[in-house]
Amino acid sequence: MKIGIDGGGTKTECILIDARGEVLARHTAPGCNPSIIGPERARETLRSALRGLAVGQSPPVIVRTLLCMAGNRTFWQETAAAFTAEKIYGPVKAVDDSLPVIELATGNAPGLVLHAGTGSFVAARDAAGKVHYAGGLGWRLGDPGSGYELGRLAIVHALIELQGWAPPSRLSKVVRDATQLADAGAITRFFYQHADSNQQIAALAPAVLRLAAEDDPAAHQLVLDACQPLLDLAQRVAARLFPDTPPKQIRAGLSGPILTHPAVTSALAARSPLSLFKVAEPPIEGVRRLLLKR
Repeated sequence: MKIGIDGGGTKTECILIDARGEVLARHTAPGCNPSIIGPERARETLRSALRGLAVGQSPPVIVRTLLCMAGNRTFWQETAAAFTAEKIYGPVKAVDDSLPVIELATGNAPGLVLHAGTGSFVAARDAAGKVHYAGGLGWRLGDPGSGYELGRLAIVHALIELQGWAPPSRLSKVVRDATQLADAGAITRFFYQHADSNQQIAALAPAVLRLAAEDDPAAHQLVLDACQPLLDLAQRVAARLFPDTPPKQIRAGLSGPILTHPAVTSALAARSPLSLFKVAEPPIEGVRRLLLKR
């Protein structure tokens, strides 16, 4: 049997599959991105998630474990080596969380994928089959189109509004409801002083998307402002990797709960020369396919 892990900022998804690829067990744990929760908590979250993945009464024999993880690549490679030495989960290999997503979007064919969840990135497979990665700099340095970026822009909008420099909007209410505060200074202190401020900020994203889907003009513009840099990055990657291919012939998948949201997909399609399409399956399905290939 084999274990596959998709470890992100919001959740850690685990599957146990047999030789035919049938999923025998699943387990979901909290997010384990070390850039968000720190390396010690990230490693313990992963270990706890693996313990939670059980089937039947007797422990299965694991011949391989694949970790597809967000965050510091070196950290996860070191973690994989340590877990391999324990001889519980078979040989453990750590790869970027972009690989399952590009697998779902392109298979073995050339193309791109834009992914936005808690964080964001662009991945591409060139004509020779090589995978390239762009963005994914993390919440401190910028993840355009991510849940964190949507939340951050909503807070900025709300604070300017509460200072009296913008007309009232429903975005301000989203921030006030989330913090239970009505003063710009108090809201600012809340997010600067909260122990998990990054997660608190990203948690605002679903409410922003809901407003955008209801055609709220401020929320709709905010989502476009958040996602446009990711779209621009994808177009630069496409131009570099496929210089002789017309943009409309370059397929680019949209992955994750933000980019596949109807309000976002339609807006990006109107702005991009690339041939955009939704990636309907979740990243953990890409992990399963990679396990069958390896």
